[in-house]
Amino acid sequence: MLVRHVEELTLNAWPALNNLMYDGWVLSFSEGYTRRANSIHPLYPSTLPLADKIAACEASYAARGQQTVFKLTDSDLELDATLERLGYASAGTTSVQIADLSRLDSPVDGSVVLRSSLEADWQADFNRLSAIPDRFRATMQRMLRNIAPAHAFASISVGGQSVALGLAVAERGYVGLFDIVVDATVRNQGLGRRIVTRLLQWGRDHNAAQAHLAVIVDNAPALHLYAQLGFTEAYRYWYRHKGTS
Repeated sequence: MLVRHVEELTLNAWPALNNLMYDGWVLSFSEGYTRRANSIHPLYPSTLPLADKIAACEASYAARGQQTVFKLTDSDLELDATLERLGYASAGTTSVQIADLSRLDSPVDGSVVLRSSLEADWQADFNRLSAIPDRFRATMQRMLRNIAPAHAFASISVGGQSVALGLAVAERGYVGLFDIVVDATVRNQGLGRRIVTRLLQWGRDHNAAQAHLAVIVDNAPALHLYAQLGFTEAYRYWYRHKGTS
């Protein structure tokens, strides 16, 4: 099943600090940094009554001082309807896209620097370009250092300063793209395309035949770029949260 496969790859590529398996659901906890790493992923078949499971999840997140958030896909429509009846609001609708890497024929861009492990300057540049709050920076570092599959951190510098960054993670025939960011002062100059293309090439060199990524559905520039690179939508996910967003 494609949805479950890609969701598993994403969980491995962006590892939460702690995961709790609960009757087919994966409960992720990462001290509040990113919804994806602090939400419930209903990936596998369940046996317990739904009302009991939801109540138990709410108790788990409340004990940690966090709101209860579910990450749902097109395969979770029954649960989605139940959560809506319980007052869970919907947010963050995202398109998960897939591309066939056999169509990738661009020459290698030697100006894109690739590193196999997280280094302090890459994270500092990402914090700067993405405006990561101070309180989350140590958590982010721990998560990135916990990535188990093969991975690469990419950067492009202009005038000695990084202006574009990205992360790729390769596993089970796929390469996933994450954390693609370009300095606002140099956007619309092809830097995002260069970062993405180089990471896709790296993925192909690490036995990936396909690529996956996720993009918010209202991010028109990113959707346009990814379409040009051969990405098409495979499914969507969104969040249901109880409490303040």
